[in-house]
Amino acid sequence: MRPDLQQEIRARLVRDFAFKERGEWLREGRCPECGKKELYVHAERPWVARCGRLNRCGAELHVREVYRDLFDNWSERFVAGEQNPHAAADAYLEYARGFDLTRLRGLYSQEWYRDPELSISSATVRFPIEGGAWWERLIDRPERFGKKKARFAPGKSYQGRWWQMPDSPAGAAELWLTEGIFDTVALELNGTASRALLSSNNYPAEALARLAEECRQAERPRPMLVWALDGDAAGREFTRRWVERARSEGWDCTAAQIPQRGGAKVDWNVAHQRGWLTEKHLEEYRYHGALLIAESATEKALLMYQRTERKEFAFGFASKLYWFKLDLERYDKARQALENSDEGLTEKEMRERALRESGGVVEIANCYPHPLYYQANALTDESWYYYRIDFPHTRKPIKNTFTAAQLASASEFKKRLLAIAPGAVFTGTTQQLDRIFRETLDAIKTVETVDFIGYSREHGCWVFGDVAVRGGQIYTLNDEDYFEFGKLSVKSLNQSVGLAINLARDEYRSDWLNMLWACFGPKGVVALAFWFGSLFAEQIRERQKSYPFLEIIGEAGSGKSTLVEFLWKLVGRRDYEGFDPSKSTAAARARNFAQVSGLPVVLIEGDRDTEGAKQRAFDWNELKTAYNGRSVRATGVKNGGNETREPPFRGTIVIAQNAEVTSSDAILQRLVHLSFDKAAHTPETKALAEQLERMPVEAVSGFVLAATTRENKVLEAVFERVPGYTDALLANPEIKSVRIAKNHAQMQALVDALRSVVRLTDEQHRQTKELLVEMAIERQRAINADHPYVQAFWELFEHVDSKTTEESINHSRDPELIAVSLVEFEERLARRGLRLPCDMTEMKRHLRTSRVRRFVDIKTVNSRITNASKKCWVFRIER
Repeated sequence: MRPDLQQEIRARLVRDFAFKERGEWLREGRCPECGKKELYVHAERPWVARCGRLNRCGAELHVREVYRDLFDNWSERFVAGEQNPHAAADAYLEYARGFDLTRLRGLYSQEWYRDPELSISSATVRFPIEGGAWWERLIDRPERFGKKKARFAPGKSYQGRWWQMPDSPAGAAELWLTEGIFDTVALELNGTASRALLSSNNYPAEALARLAEECRQAERPRPMLVWALDGDAAGREFTRRWVERARSEGWDCTAAQIPQRGGAKVDWNVAHQRGWLTEKHLEEYRYHGALLIAESATEKALLMYQRTERKEFAFGFASKLYWFKLDLERYDKARQALENSDEGLTEKEMRERALRESGGVVEIANCYPHPLYYQANALTDESWYYYRIDFPHTRKPIKNTFTAAQLASASEFKKRLLAIAPGAVFTGTTQQLDRIFRETLDAIKTVETVDFIGYSREHGCWVFGDVAVRGGQIYTLNDEDYFEFGKLSVKSLNQSVGLAINLARDEYRSDWLNMLWACFGPKGVVALAFWFGSLFAEQIRERQKSYPFLEIIGEAGSGKSTLVEFLWKLVGRRDYEGFDPSKSTAAARARNFAQVSGLPVVLIEGDRDTEGAKQRAFDWNELKTAYNGRSVRATGVKNGGNETREPPFRGTIVIAQNAEVTSSDAILQRLVHLSFDKAAHTPETKALAEQLERMPVEAVSGFVLAATTRENKVLEAVFERVPGYTDALLANPEIKSVRIAKNHAQMQALVDALRSVVRLTDEQHRQTKELLVEMAIERQRAINADHPYVQAFWELFEHVDSKTTEESINHSRDPELIAVSLVEFEERLARRGLRLPCDMTEMKRHLRTSRVRRFVDIKTVNSRITNASKKCWVFRIER
């Protein structure tokens, strides 16, 4: 190992795991799995650290996985020069792949690849292939390229051929056929002759024909073909297919498979790095390969019995579940009969024949239920086992959950199986089921869950249905329906919010921004910046402690719904605007608030004046705690204890309605207010608005990926600029509220950050920033003024009130207070032919927000007019 890399790895291991140096070894490191000081690793070759507690822990830490940053940018760390033009390639093969380069030198070259779509580059390790083709592996942070981590020569074919090391022994008795070049190199360096097919679906017909002719001319027997493809679904399927085809062509065949346990894929190169290619290991891989290509359930059961000598066990074959039970009495009789026969069988042959004649193989399910992992919701104390149900033939597998109770008895398991998998029948017993679970659920993988869609602060990633983003990289759901971020496994349990995000960059349309500007001007960009900032609300609140609410109001037909529905399309949500809090129960509202994170919660039509108990029950003050990301509602947990659940609010609040929000100063100060009207509507804007309405979500949902993959750049801009913008707004003599200044400063910073995602012109940027200053001033004025209904109330009060005691309607004896009986006031208005600006119920709601004459309380006072008790609304006169 290169000294500088070895020293850095060694220093990190000592720092992170408290190793102590003991000669050639680092020992007494603290194991991260069991916590004991039993971890050890070779000091000169620190590839794998192992826990010495083999029976109780046996953990293995692979340096390449623990310190990924040391194994990423090879061309930067190992710069090629005239003396060594393949420096990065050499280092990659030696340190990332663990190969001794002695036999490899001259078989590869270091090249360069630039992706024209992504505009990013990487050094590559290139291997020439027969026929003028080549294969190369990208080695500089290949995760940036998505699934394209390797590539073949464009326009060249490798079908029918294989890749081999030139010095591979020609007369080997066995020839192992792998999928990849690195797999073949790993086997060759461990003394096993191998060839790389370069793809699981490449049958090497041409190469096999040539090998057969070589064997004929050299008068040597053909080698045994060991099909050693990967352990994934494709590898297993093509192994069975190619074994059958090769046998039909006269080749002796077997197979080898590395059993896949857990989420991380183990191939032959990984096995080489972990020291798993000894003869003992190869024997195990041959055994698993033999199980894979067994031609019948009985043959597979006998293979398993001969290896384990268990008298009873369950096993799968051809996507069905079977039970094997050895009848010892029948076995003894069959063995005795064979010993007395004159067939001349060997001991091994008699044993196998007797087992075949006496072993009982019974089908106990017409499908194969396979446990994938365990998932739990710690807050609700619920848990599930996630299963894949495979079926014979070509029927698509079904994946669903089983609870612990449904696994506890054969009858419950049978009912659940029938419910989730049409036609799937289990006929086994509870005892058989117990044996199956004892083996298949032991050390089952655990997948962490979230019960919302969006950003998970605990995991540092966005989970958007079948797409996730973490660390600037885009991930898709794996075959088992969860996301893998290295050793971290995460999935969302939420099924209510469906996002359809298009990963195809070439289908993304960027012309929507100009349409948005033409229809809504800088106000549309402010709304866009708020939506954009919502994606980072959790990170912003963690640092700056708050994120504002957005209020969008306007007369009917002003375009509010068009704007909101289009902004939803940018994050992949189609045909949705929001929910009506006036029609929702408190529990329903709480669930709406809790089911998204880093996404807006849109409340629509909350201003309606129609009668109804539910509508009157909604209070904007319920939202106060959401401003700081705190829970909006607490609920009890049904677990027999006193626990409560108070999920934090992880999203943002958008209020879209016709009238302004009427509430306390605390709510009004939290709002960024946008008002729309029809003044600027033209036939051209109407046509553009209709285009926005018709634009498919697939054409614009790439916005959310463009935004979240730039997380660091966005947050850097926000955190750096908000303090300066806040100070600038507070320097304006018309702005007094720190909260208002901070809210609008955050929006200004987000408009700046938005330019890293969309092409906002300098003029559009300037107008939007100026609008936000005006909005901050108007918001300050709004919280200083009374609602129009309250202003009208006091105008009527001044009109009908008399300064004489007999005609006055102010019952207060304190000159600083006004005490008015609303019933009496309404009667006085009626006598004069006047009326309140709204019904009394609505008037009472607005009077509580009175500012010029600040509302104090509703109480009984001693009237200065009647000298008797009078129930009044009491206000203080502000000087």
